[in-house]
Amino acid sequence: MIDPALRELAENARAWPFEEARKVVKRLAGKTPDKGYVLFETGYGPSGLPHIGTFGEVARTTWVRRAFEMLSDVPTRLFAFSDDMDGMRRVPSNVPNQDMLQAHLGKPLTAVPDPFGTHESFGHHNNARLRQFLDDFGFDYDFVSSTECYNEGRFDGALREILARYDAILGAVLPTLGEERRQTYSPFLPICPRTGVVLQVPILAQDVAAGTIVYADPDSGAKVEVPVTGGHCKLQWKCDWAMRWYALDVDYEMSGKDLIDSVTLSSKIERILGARPPEGFNYELFLDEEGERISKSKGNGLAVEEWLTYGAPESLALFMYQNPRRAKRLYFDVIPKSTDDYLAFLGKFAEEAPDKQLENPIWHLHHGAPPREAQTLNFSILLNLASVCHAEDKSVIWGYIKAYAPEASAESHPVLDGLVGYAVTYYKDFVRPNKTYRPAEPAERAALQDLRDKLAALPADSDPADLQTAVFDVGKAHNFENLRDWFRALYEILLGQSQGPRMGSFIALYGVAETVALIDRALNGEDLAA
Repeated sequence: MIDPALRELAENARAWPFEEARKVVKRLAGKTPDKGYVLFETGYGPSGLPHIGTFGEVARTTWVRRAFEMLSDVPTRLFAFSDDMDGMRRVPSNVPNQDMLQAHLGKPLTAVPDPFGTHESFGHHNNARLRQFLDDFGFDYDFVSSTECYNEGRFDGALREILARYDAILGAVLPTLGEERRQTYSPFLPICPRTGVVLQVPILAQDVAAGTIVYADPDSGAKVEVPVTGGHCKLQWKCDWAMRWYALDVDYEMSGKDLIDSVTLSSKIERILGARPPEGFNYELFLDEEGERISKSKGNGLAVEEWLTYGAPESLALFMYQNPRRAKRLYFDVIPKSTDDYLAFLGKFAEEAPDKQLENPIWHLHHGAPPREAQTLNFSILLNLASVCHAEDKSVIWGYIKAYAPEASAESHPVLDGLVGYAVTYYKDFVRPNKTYRPAEPAERAALQDLRDKLAALPADSDPADLQTAVFDVGKAHNFENLRDWFRALYEILLGQSQGPRMGSFIALYGVAETVALIDRALNGEDLAA
């Protein structure tokens, strides 16, 4: 049971998951649904390998679900639904055996052979990939397969309702289509018993009592009568979406901004069926390095596995949590900032009042129970240390950390140890190949010499704030019109990059004497990349 005082705070919390959860509370009007639980759903189209956007939808829906559980005692479930009976319309560019897949275009994804050769079908392969990374993140969900629902009769009642309201549904859908598509459109897509292809053909007749439709075979022209139930047909997806809401009694489902029109149409169909559409909201889309929308078939976004090579799971979760209604670039260079943002939120959490904790993303990322490890070093500092040290493994970085904080160890600070590993990997793959050092200009040489002398006169255990002040004082004394130019010069000359850390913190970690030696090497014209 939720503590009544905490529940009262949650009822007024402004964090977006609570705002969404209150819509579900209002929907229930104090009653438990007949099915006995509130159903949250996410949809996945396994036409390509699962991408990070799919993870984001499950994560965001989970945060709304957990917020709802703070507000209500009604049980909840989360369905991760795979539209794996959809016909494969094109071959993804990022999978093997392209020619083999080309021969199976149009067939349900669970009837297309697996190009990787590891599963029963391409749909089963992609479903397994989806479940694997959802399991790796510890999501609580029920996986639901469209193919199984159609073939095992779970949708039969809803399919008969679609058939009974065929004309009304056409009346809602046809105005949204172009003239050519109107001539062939039907909510029902028969699966050809001869070829196994999902057909988009006109329906010549419907028999509501028998539960069948009639169409003309596209090759022979012969009339074919098939049941709409038992997996002999599937629905065109906008109608399919509404039917799924109806059959499963979905209470909440969010979707991307590109599906706003589809949500509107599916909601109309849901009302034609006599039911209420689920609550939800439309999130913005992720963009790749070039500002293009990421796509499963293109494979142009980050995979979950790629993010986790360079950043902690929590950094990925935070990226998904923040500003869901704003388009964001999803590329490798967002990982360091997301990591440091996570550490900053985590550092504040323990000192915040309970109402402020509910507004902190950390509460949602960790369901109110975040790790307690104190953080004194952020990812940017560790990344720049790896860069200066040309670190090839974690032991190099830990050598400096032990000098800076003797009480720290990989065993006592597992979060920090993880950050060190990510920093080394990120440095080797992204920073090192792009490092470009430049020599100091005359005015910069004078300032660097002055900084070197000031640092040499300071104790080895100087406070980072005192070291930062020394750097500032030198920049001011040498009349840099904009102190950002002074810091940029330090980064470009000493670190080989245009941006860098807070210098006082970096010098404290790297070491005062080591920094003096680094400046000496730069002033002597030595190759700092070596």
